[in-house]
Amino acid sequence: MALWLGLIACAQAADPITLGLNYPRTGSYKEEGLAQMRGALLAIDELNAKGGVLGRPLRLSSYDTASRPEKAVRNVDKLADEGAAMLFGGASSAVAIAAGKRARERGLLYFGTLTYSNDTTGKDGHRYLFRECNSAWMSARVLGQYLAKTLPGKRYFYVTADYTWGNTTESSLRETTGTQDPGQNPGLKVPFPGAHLSDYQNALTQAAASNADVLVLVLFGEDLVRAMRISETLGLSKRMQIVAPNLTQSIVEQAGPSLMTGVLGTEPWTWQVPKREGSARGEAFVADFSARYGVYPSSSAASAYSIVYQWADAATRSKSLDSEALIKALEGHRYSLLKGPQEWRAFDHQNVQTVYAVKVRPRAEVMKDPLKQDYFEIVHQLDGEQGAPSLAEWQAERSAAKQPAALQ
Repeated sequence: MALWLGLIACAQAADPITLGLNYPRTGSYKEEGLAQMRGALLAIDELNAKGGVLGRPLRLSSYDTASRPEKAVRNVDKLADEGAAMLFGGASSAVAIAAGKRARERGLLYFGTLTYSNDTTGKDGHRYLFRECNSAWMSARVLGQYLAKTLPGKRYFYVTADYTWGNTTESSLRETTGTQDPGQNPGLKVPFPGAHLSDYQNALTQAAASNADVLVLVLFGEDLVRAMRISETLGLSKRMQIVAPNLTQSIVEQAGPSLMTGVLGTEPWTWQVPKREGSARGEAFVADFSARYGVYPSSSAASAYSIVYQWADAATRSKSLDSEALIKALEGHRYSLLKGPQEWRAFDHQNVQTVYAVKVRPRAEVMKDPLKQDYFEIVHQLDGEQGAPSLAEWQAERSAAKQPAALQ
């Protein structure tokens, strides 16, 4: 006990290690940002209670990106100037990609939390950027398998946020569902950020006039919520199967389960997953997060929490805060934390993990849960190795973009 108390005292006396969170506190994705902040703070408090990392306590410094790449880049410089040891965050892939590039220039690792664009670990990938969540291609494969089984031969209409996540998600889903022909399966782009209600109204009015059976809303955060409200007004929810490729708990909370009932999407993690997969550590996280914040943790919270722990683990194993040493410790590292096995793949720094196709439960079922947040039914899942692009596919993508065949 005396030794333990002495170690704690030394850790408290040592200079803290700063971790930099670059996240959306405002804008369309602010609810996902709040979840990341909560997950990060819980992880830091737990690690500090155990003595910190390398005998030093951790502290969090954070800046608002507002989901704008140029602001995120400025934040990287602020955090680097403060002496941050590593950076993490996101919700917009454009933010994660831009911030990651600037972090490399400052010699810092950048971990993407919510950044589903294929480009993040594809053509825009580099040695200093790691992605914790799945890619658009991984989402498309698990969704494509489920849709091919349950809704074969249907016509699709796509409404897509016009930036890297939206465009790579649409192209991936078109490929896995065989809906590449825009004549048979049309689509429209809406601006990001800054789309107006009139943009969604116009796109969804055209969807309503089409003969599509499946409406794919490649939108996220508040943008998806706005589109769902218009879809309900136009009666699309009743006559079409709505697919939102990347769902989160906070999106359902904002829109309400009545509006979102039956919507299909994907998640890399939900609070039911630890029990489903027998992860005691994951179940403890759900219990601790719920007790602290009064809500279940979302995939956004789990991502930030996991990143802090994985960075701390790499620093402990390498006995260093140096970025190059941490890269070596992370590449190829396999672990289990909040679910089943995961791996930081060496050739592209993609976190390879199981991805789940989910459907939003009816409101009556949601209300049976003590916290009224049992939103998702897992209807299909795909192992990470089956979902993630192969080395050959990844190299082909890099070659097409005239990028080196190995991360630089």
